[in-house]
Amino acid sequence: MSRPCPCTSKKPYDRCCGPFHTGAAVPETAELLMRSRFSAYALTKVDYLISTRPEAKRADEDRAELEQYCKSVNCVSLKIVGKEKGGKADETGLVTFHASIQANGRRSLHIETSSFARERGNWVYVDGVVKG
Repeated sequence: MSRPCPCTSKKPYDRCCGPFHTGAAVPETAELLMRSRFSAYALTKVDYLISTRPEAKRADEDRAELEQYCKSVNCVSLKIVGKEKGGKADETGLVTFHASIQANGRRSLHIETSSFARERGNWVYVDGVVKG
């Protein structure tokens, strides 16, 4: 059995976000993509973070900056607080979450509503609105 998944699903990583990160599976819902992206931040899976953005936005991603950010924070926990669409039969979805993050010895709460859409059948993270 592998370590607990960083997305705080209470499942082992190898049976939760791990298969998404290796390409063995794809998230079937917007929430699963959200969780797998949180885990990717926690584990510095930069290629996964870039590959789960819309194709038109991937070239705009600064890989080095993203990697540095991942290494500079400790992703403590994730709580999904709301969902709108984003299911197996939907083309778009919204996921509102609270991410507890620690950086420079200080813990903060990142509150965001993220927009997701299907691209070539797979979910991608479009953008997010950060609250407070």
